[in-house]
Amino acid sequence: MAEETLYFAYTSILNPRKIASEAPSAEFRLIAHLPETKLIFPHTTDGFDGVLPSVIPEPGNTVWGALFVVDEAALAGITASEKLESRVISYDFKAVDREGKRHSVVTHVFDGVPTESDARPSKDYMSRIITGARHWSLPAGWIAGLDEYLDDPPF
Repeated sequence: MAEETLYFAYTSILNPRKIASEAPSAEFRLIAHLPETKLIFPHTTDGFDGVLPSVIPEPGNTVWGALFVVDEAALAGITASEKLESRVISYDFKAVDREGKRHSVVTHVFDGVPTESDARPSKDYMSRIITGARHWSLPAGWIAGLDEYLDDPPF
């Protein structure tokens, strides 16, 4: 039996419509977070008015998302979608579920050097993430923090 690949979704792929479109065989497994990791907004991409998210290792922070079991075809679909938003595959993260169990995960991160920017996150893009966060029942505090990006980014 092939080993399961767990995908950590935190970008617009978290939105149930998006993951169903890009990776129809992906199966939701559980809610988890990337400890010692920070959500950043390092870049712009055509099609969105505002900057898009990525994650970086940073002590004292955490990023919540959903874990999906994916096969090669699903991961390829997600990777193609994330590439359009300047993110590349990363195997460098471990996610922790609500029971404290660690999981090796695959996710996507910005492919470049993050730059400091005064640009606001894309409201349309953040709305897609928030829809997914609510759908998968991510922690209320995390969702409230995401909501802040729609009105007044906390940076």
